[in-house]
Amino acid sequence: MKFILAAFCLLITSLAFAQTKTSDATFNSLADKYLDQYYFKFNPSSGTAAGFHQYDNLLEDYSRASLDRQVAVLDDFKKQFDKIDATQLSPGVAIDLALVTGDINARLLNLVSIRGWEKNPDNYSSGITNSIYVIMARTFAPPEQRLKSVIAREKQATAVFQAARQNLKNPPPIYVDVALEQLPGLTSFFKNDVPQAFKDVKDPALLKAFQATNQKVMDELASYQQWIEKELKPKAHGDFRLGADNYSKKLLYDEDVDIPLDRLMEIGMANLRLNQQAFKDTAAKIDPSKTPQQILSELEKDHPAPDKLLQTFRDTLGGLKDFLEQRHIVKVPSQVLPILEETPPFARALTFASMDTPGPFETVAKEAFFNVTLPEPTWSQEEVEEHMAGFNRGTIISTAVHEVYPGHYIQFLWVPYAPSKVRKLLGCSSNAEGWAHYSEQMMLDEGYGRTPNTDKDHDIAFLKLRLGQLQDALLRNARFIVGIQMHTGKMTFDQGVDFFEKEGYQSHMNGMRETKRGTSDPTYLYYTLGKLEILKLRADYKKKLGDKFTLEGFHNDFLQYGFPPIKLIRKQMMGNDSPVL
Repeated sequence: MKFILAAFCLLITSLAFAQTKTSDATFNSLADKYLDQYYFKFNPSSGTAAGFHQYDNLLEDYSRASLDRQVAVLDDFKKQFDKIDATQLSPGVAIDLALVTGDINARLLNLVSIRGWEKNPDNYSSGITNSIYVIMARTFAPPEQRLKSVIAREKQATAVFQAARQNLKNPPPIYVDVALEQLPGLTSFFKNDVPQAFKDVKDPALLKAFQATNQKVMDELASYQQWIEKELKPKAHGDFRLGADNYSKKLLYDEDVDIPLDRLMEIGMANLRLNQQAFKDTAAKIDPSKTPQQILSELEKDHPAPDKLLQTFRDTLGGLKDFLEQRHIVKVPSQVLPILEETPPFARALTFASMDTPGPFETVAKEAFFNVTLPEPTWSQEEVEEHMAGFNRGTIISTAVHEVYPGHYIQFLWVPYAPSKVRKLLGCSSNAEGWAHYSEQMMLDEGYGRTPNTDKDHDIAFLKLRLGQLQDALLRNARFIVGIQMHTGKMTFDQGVDFFEKEGYQSHMNGMRETKRGTSDPTYLYYTLGKLEILKLRADYKKKLGDKFTLEGFHNDFLQYGFPPIKLIRKQMMGNDSPVL
């Protein structure tokens, strides 16, 4: 009887294994079709960025007919993926299914409900600029070959601006203002940066063709700017707010977060108050005779000169990398440092610093770029000083940690080792930005920047670093609150700026920049949200492993999954569906 029972159990197990194998194969085949027939077909610039260079001569079709085709294709794929039973998949493939269905739902939400193509003029001008940038940024092919791809894409640019004129209807005034703010930088990019990138090309015929198409793009940008100013701006009375329903759906589809907005507000405010108190306590240890704002003001003046900023960052990166290895914080998959350079012109209006990593399927050009935004030559001294206050000594450290070691750069060095094609390509911001933001706090918690043999409560240099880290945390806390409140109609734009200044301890200039960003990046709460999810997962994982837990082991385990929603990683690491927060 025992033998028969054992044989029966073995049979059931074998059948289940066979079913799982079949279901996995069905999903993987359909996922490949989705990536080929939708993901890259309609987004060829993403193909170039990922390392698939068969798309280099193609440009996105922004026409209304193309948008309608996208909706139809997405609807069809949604129906096909909905037929797959996640319980019949292996655990890793079930993550991939959740990622693909989330991507489809998010794109449909953007196309059908949020309708950025109808509201945001910058999507078109910055979109074409980014499509050229991903060709010129990396030397994945000889310059002559890449220049031919630039020419091919530039020839299609006219259609982009035609589509913009046809599609844009009653945009929000702030979107028009941001587009106009960006356009001079975009024109400068085509006038200066693109020709400079191909200065070594000697073929006269090729250069002549490039000069013609490049000039045509600049002419189109000038005409587009004039059209926005004279025709679109007077009709711009639209509302940038998503509303609670679309906001919740966006969080669910993008981040796999279904926590009610009221509860998210409670979580965000609690963390804001916690960090404000920590900021006050840390400031008191530095100098109890001064207010936290006085100390912050002094710290903001302690920054390098603008022309020394990039070198200051270079000097910082080596020490961070050494710390990771000496303290066994996380495995560093590559010893190559990223290339530090000034932020490209088309991205300067809304970002202080960013990490531009090679695509997971790039086989030739492995360069990664750490971009830092320098003051504009046209700025007044007051504007320069306000900008540089965001690069004080403390925030330089936290920025370098966030963008490079062990933040974005380390995570995306791990991505090529993710277990599937889907996992290499699809992920979410609450993982990527959450990991980078978590790293800022974690590195100081582990002792980075401490003076040896000094009491931590009297180590002034370290306390200043902590204050810089907390100021960055408060910036992310303010994003959390402002994003929800503005897009659910509970906070105006001006109130958002005020919140960044008073509650997030930011300058007025940065408060303006951050609130502008929040109008078109509504769920930028993902920094704090992801950080809190990771901290809870770490605590629960430590409790699960007990004495076997190591910080490096946790970090390596976390990063091996790619960058899907943390809820999905949590299920893998904890073996259950326990709450993420």
